[in-house]
Amino acid sequence: MSNPIVHGGGLAAAAARYGGRIEDWLDLSTGINPCPPDLPPIPSRAWHRLPDKELEADARLAAQAFYRSGSRLPLPVPGTQSVIQILPRLVPADRPVAVVGPTYGEYQRVLALAGFEVRSVSSVGEIDDRHGLAVVVNPNNPDGRRHDRAELLAAAERLSAAGGWLVVDEAFGDLKPAASLAGDDVANLLVFRSFGKFFGMAGIRLGFVIAAEDVVERVAGWLGPWAVSGPALSLAAQLFRSDSAPISAVIAERSGALARVLQGANLQVAGGAGLFMLVDHPNAATLHEHLCRAHILTRRFDYAPTWLRFGLAPDAAGDGRLANALSSWRMGDQ
Repeated sequence: MSNPIVHGGGLAAAAARYGGRIEDWLDLSTGINPCPPDLPPIPSRAWHRLPDKELEADARLAAQAFYRSGSRLPLPVPGTQSVIQILPRLVPADRPVAVVGPTYGEYQRVLALAGFEVRSVSSVGEIDDRHGLAVVVNPNNPDGRRHDRAELLAAAERLSAAGGWLVVDEAFGDLKPAASLAGDDVANLLVFRSFGKFFGMAGIRLGFVIAAEDVVERVAGWLGPWAVSGPALSLAAQLFRSDSAPISAVIAERSGALARVLQGANLQVAGGAGLFMLVDHPNAATLHEHLCRAHILTRRFDYAPTWLRFGLAPDAAGDGRLANALSSWRMGDQ
């Protein structure tokens, strides 16, 4: 079995190596809203009973309106990662698959473990009817690259000629809803959405699959009954129907603050997607270590040693803490 991918988070491991209490670390290693909205009240029955169809249906209708998915009812799943794990069931393993990269590494890892020939391509234009499946993360993680809607739909059409599928992962797509393909009625298109990143509640492990009804039914069957908890469904339905404009405004303010801190440290921002920014620096490894010694965790990439991804701090105090650590690095540790 291939080695597991090191993702963002991992504060326990960082604290074990560099010291300090976990709660005292500033975690900038993930692309998650650090200022989640207040939790809505969750009915006691959501905790007490198995999640029945009524609760699931309510969450799906709320997601349909929030994601603007037209006639397609989004399927709640226990985090997008759960669907990535079963993605190999969608296509026969005798056809190559394409992943537009570099990107979120779990797609390539899971598909390769399932026996697929995984071809890493650099652009959507390289996807063609030879591929049984193609994956595009839009906006991309970790560089924030965005792919044009028309370009993606053209790729789906090319794939459909030989029965291929297009997966568009829009985990970071909530800040630009007009760019989403969620409302496009394309038979061979699957759109993945993440609830926890925008709403800052990754711990409930909730995502949505938006696809044709027969595909959704297959995915639901593979996941089995009661895949998503009642409290997660109840919480999502309420937050989807709430006013999300204040959430977007807070993220924009926090993102602007991060940009100013990085600019003040003369760090080159190579990309970003609202909830994170990617820095390209020849001494990224040294900077990562320096910040860890200050109990600030960022995200490194083994395939791109000059990259360092910064998530958003929750407040001005966090901005100041990062700015001070970057200032001390510039004075003596480069």
